[in-house]
Formats: sequence, structure tokens, C-alpha cells
Amino acid sequence: MLPCPRCDEHSYPVPKFDLGRDDITEFANELRGFHEQFAECFQRSESREHFFNYMAGQFSELERKSIEPIALALKDGNVRSLQRFVSDAPWDDERIMSKYRSLVSDDLGSADGAMIFDESGFVKKGQSSVGVARQYCGTIGKVESCQVGVFAGYVSEHGYALVDKRLFIPEKWFGDDYRERRTKCNLPAETVFQSKPKLAVEMLTALSQEDVLPFKYVLADSLYGASPEFISAVEALPDKTYFVSVPKDTQCWLKRPMTVTKEYRWGGSKRRKRVLAAPDTKPLTVEELAKNMNDYFWYRRKVSEGTKGPIVYEFTRRRVILSAAGLPKKTVWLLIRRTLGDDPQYSYFISNAMSSTRLRTLVWLSGLRWAIEQCFQETKTELGMDHYEVRKFPGWHHHIITCMLAHFFLWHLKIRLGKKSTLHYFVAA
Repeated sequence: MLPCPRCDEHSYPVPKFDLGRDDITEFANELRGFHEQFAECFQRSESREHFFNYMAGQFSELERKSIEPIALALKDGNVRSLQRFVSDAPWDDERIMSKYRSLVSDDLGSADGAMIFDESGFVKKGQSSVGVARQYCGTIGKVESCQVGVFAGYVSEHGYALVDKRLFIPEKWFGDDYRERRTKCNLPAETVFQSKPKLAVEMLTALSQEDVLPFKYVLADSLYGASPEFISAVEALPDKTYFVSVPKDTQCWLKRPMTVTKEYRWGGSKRRKRVLAAPDTKPLTVEELAKNMNDYFWYRRKVSEGTKGPIVYEFTRRRVILSAAGLPKKTVWLLIRRTLGDDPQYSYFISNAMSSTRLRTLVWLSGLRWAIEQCFQETKTELGMDHYEVRKFPGWHHHIITCMLAHFFLWHLKIRLGKKSTLHYFVAA
């Protein structure tokens, strides 16, 4: 459930997706209208029809929404034909995504919107699918054979959607022993290893340059918050505020320590380096800071309504100077969140928000990132995003694109309808 901070403590509430199967009439007709906007992205009429049928299958009540069940549920459906369409047929992916983000901007765009970066895992039993490896899978919370996608999500006061994606290819896939698998999976020859933060930077840069979706905030978890490359990429964008999680061993000072320049000799030549003026002025970890904070400085806030009642945390904030290689660097906000009870669990966030930023804004931002988790949950449970059985690189992207568009289509219907009316929901044949 998305956090719902109190009305007097946030910039805007994020609406919940509450459209039901009994709320739509003429569903197939509206879906046709949606698909007409992407007609020029396919070379053949057969591909356009496959595109419609594949998405219609994702809206159906099929237990498993992969290619074969969808094809078999269609009148005169052909499994091989649909497989070729998803994995091998030409799609103009860039044009589809450009048109899609334009539609997202029309319905959800806001100057106070936020870009959110996170990854999601897809468990895979075999070893033949592109990018599959034993790696941490957040979906099940452990190391397992899986694929991992890095995603960009968008959230505003109007709703939320996934707006870009990259498939993470583990480094071992670029070795000589994977050459045959790369070929079979149609992995583009120019593909090189990129870390997850690097993939996020690539998406952030592209989205900013495209300048279709307006946004003010950039949110991410600690994998990205601990990446200097990711933080630098956000800081390079004008008027953008980042709010990211950081690990508990992140080091900082409450007051900027004095530094001096020290001369030394190396290889027969004089060199200089900056060092702490008082060597014993060591930085604290954010965990040490949190656990030694007097209760006076903690503020209790409700962040959401759970199934068993309100969910409440305590928060505190400090302006801190981050440590890099043992030296003071930038000054940022540190927000610390802890659970209630005798054995509290702590979470840590940093932000380059202005020094005048109030606690309530930081608390609001700490909950906003969960919109992308809601995207993952809804696309997986309702639209079969994790049901795919494709092995090739283009097939993965095409399946994920279809799921992203299907999820947004439902948001468009919710926005278009305004107040709900009890009508008939279309189920794909």
C-alpha cells in the first residue's frame, strides 16, 4: 500500500489505483483506440494485431499470462506466430517508448513529479535466458537464478507508472564461455557490462534530455544512493533534488572539520595532500549517530494506513557533512527513520534539498519511493509481468514494454472516468 502522509505534511497525496473489473464498459474498444496510437511503430498489420492480442491477454483472467496460454485462448491463435512477434519481429522500440512517455506526461505529468529508480528480479529455473545468473533477487529476498531489470518509475499527484527499463547483464555474461549464449539470445554485439547504478544513470540522462516528463525529485534505494556516479548525474541536472537511501556505515560529521595541506615526498619529488587538522576528529557512521540521538529530537509521524491500522515511524534529521576517503565533502540533509518499540530498526536517507527544507517534506519524500514498488506489484500480480518465458534480449524488452503500457492504460481509464461507475469489464477471448 502506498504511504499516505497526513494532509498537512506533504506536497501532494499519491492516489491509489482502485479501478475494478466492474468499472469499465467497452473495454476492448478503448484498448483498440489506445493501440491505434502505436500503429506506425510496426511494419505489418499482423504485428499490430499481435500487439493488441498480447496485451489483451495480459488483461484476461488466464492463470498464466505467457505467450502460449494467451495464443491458445485466442480464436485461431497460433503459438509460434505470437512467439516470433514478441522475440523476433521488428518493433520500433524507441518510438513506442517516446509516444508512451508523451501519453504518461499528458495524464500524470507534474512539475513536482518524481523519477524513481529501482530494480526488480524475475526468477528463472533455466540458464538459457538472456542475463540469467545466480544473483540477489529482491522479489524473493535471496540469491537465486534470476534476471534483474533496472527500472525508472514516475509518480505525481495524478498517479504512477513505469517509464523506462534496462536488463542488467551480469559481468560473467561477457566472457568467452558465454559467447554462444549471447548469440542465441540476440544480445547486441555492442553491449558492454554496466552496473545497475550505471544503467540508472543512462536512463536518467536520457529522460532528462528527452524532456517530455517534468520532474523535480529523483529517488532511489541505497544501491544508487551509495553510488558517486549516480549522485553526480543527478547533481549535474539543474533544479533537481535527490532523496536516496544510504547504508548504515555511511560516514559523516555534524560539524565540518578543519583540514590542512600536508607536503610529503614521493619518488624524489614533493607532493601535497589534504588531511584532517586534528587526526582524532574521525567521522561517525549514520548508525552511530542514530543510536546516540536523544529521544527529544525524534518526531512521530503516521506514514500510511495498513490493513491492521495506521503505520507509524519516528523521524529525525540533521545537516551533516559527508565523508569521502576520510575527508569532508558535501553538506546534505540526513533523515533517519526508526520503528517504534524496544528494538527499533533504522533506515537512513540523504538529500541535497535546500537547507530551509522542513522535516515534513523529507518525511513525505521517504514514503514517495514506494510508488515504484506498487508498479511492480500491480504489473506482476495483475498483468503477468513475471510470467514471461522468452529467452532473447528483444523478447524481454518487448514483454516489459507491453506490461508497462498495459499498466498505464488502466491508469488512463481511471483518470478518464473520474468517479467510477459499475459497468462491464472486457475479458480477452
